[in-house]
Amino acid sequence: MTDDLPHLVRELVRGRDRAALATALPGPADQAGWPYASLVLVAVDHDLAPILLLSDLADHSKAIAADDRVSLLFDGTAGLDQPLTGPRVSLLGRAQQTDDSRLKQRFLAHHPDADLYAGFADFKFYRVALERAHLVAGFGRIRWLSGAELVDTRLAPAFAAFAAAEDGILAHMNADHSDAVQLYATRLLGHPAGDWKMTGIDAEGLDLRCGGKVARLAFETRLAAPAQARNALVSLTAKARAAASRAPG
Repeated sequence: MTDDLPHLVRELVRGRDRAALATALPGPADQAGWPYASLVLVAVDHDLAPILLLSDLADHSKAIAADDRVSLLFDGTAGLDQPLTGPRVSLLGRAQQTDDSRLKQRFLAHHPDADLYAGFADFKFYRVALERAHLVAGFGRIRWLSGAELVDTRLAPAFAAFAAAEDGILAHMNADHSDAVQLYATRLLGHPAGDWKMTGIDAEGLDLRCGGKVARLAFETRLAAPAQARNALVSLTAKARAAASRAPG
């Protein structure tokens, strides 16, 4: 296994907007503990902690109330003729309700339609504190990784700095440089043209959405602080415009 596997996990998770959530159902002694998997929308924080928005009426919310241990499967095999050759990762951790307004905003930036029901009394936000992950990167590339391997806690100051600067960067890019955002999606990632929006930015890349489609664009090198984001975005814009100028027609 190479040292790139933690980075592969981070990009795989950050590039998905949904996951299969597995919990242990509560109930009478002869029924409790049955594994239960369901589809959920997900965003992840700068430290890779998944953020969920769940209804109290859902079975998985009742399960978490009884046993906070959860697993989230992120599937990166879509479109492959042989899906088992593609990457997927299961994150394991403990889910706890949160009233952190920043986490709510990060989730809603990635899932704007969720704003329609996020304020309902029965919906709650959850943060999953990661403990470990199981990565299958293809045949023969299988490994368990600890939370410390996935995200270096020494980078916590950088996580906090990007979290504080993120809303301003997104607002600026979507309002003043929407043309560049479109080029990121179409010229650098090869997606069809559309109303692409930047929904997140972290030290390793940026997130995009157009309707039901999401995309992830990684930076060439990891950024140490938000002050470096401008140069990174300018460089990506120049690269995208150069690609556009070479396009036929």
